[in-house]
Amino acid sequence: MTRSMLPSLFGRGDEPIGSLFREVERVFDDFTRRAPFAGVVSGGANGMLLPRIDVAETADALDITAELPGVSEKDVEVSVARGILTIRGEKKVERDEKGKDWQVIERSHGSFQRSVQLGFDPDPAKVEAKFDKGVLTVHLPKPPEDVRAPRKIEIKSAA
Repeated sequence: MTRSMLPSLFGRGDEPIGSLFREVERVFDDFTRRAPFAGVVSGGANGMLLPRIDVAETADALDITAELPGVSEKDVEVSVARGILTIRGEKKVERDEKGKDWQVIERSHGSFQRSVQLGFDPDPAKVEAKFDKGVLTVHLPKPPEDVRAPRKIEIKSAA
């Protein structure tokens, strides 16, 4: 835990304010430890990481882009089932550095998973996934029955 630069007037003893202050510092430290894995947010109590994604829709497809910095292509799995796209994998830490006494380790690692409800069930044979420089792009063509022009609905007065 890093030492706070805030004045001691906030209390650091056994009084309740000091306890609250230490808890806030601990939560902040936990949050900032995960921040260097840019493009990933905490997934909750289980500690799983959630890749950040962009979703773009055209008339005939969805394109989903996920940031996976520091992740190898072989450690990523993409699947589609029942209208849900799932991206999962693991960011591994491989260190074999002898003679170093680590003072700060901020780079995060661990399992990640992200699922996206698509609103349609794509043909898995037509789904394409590409991985380039830590960015995964998945192209999901819509089935022909979902590729229709929007239909304007007439609004009637309540009279």
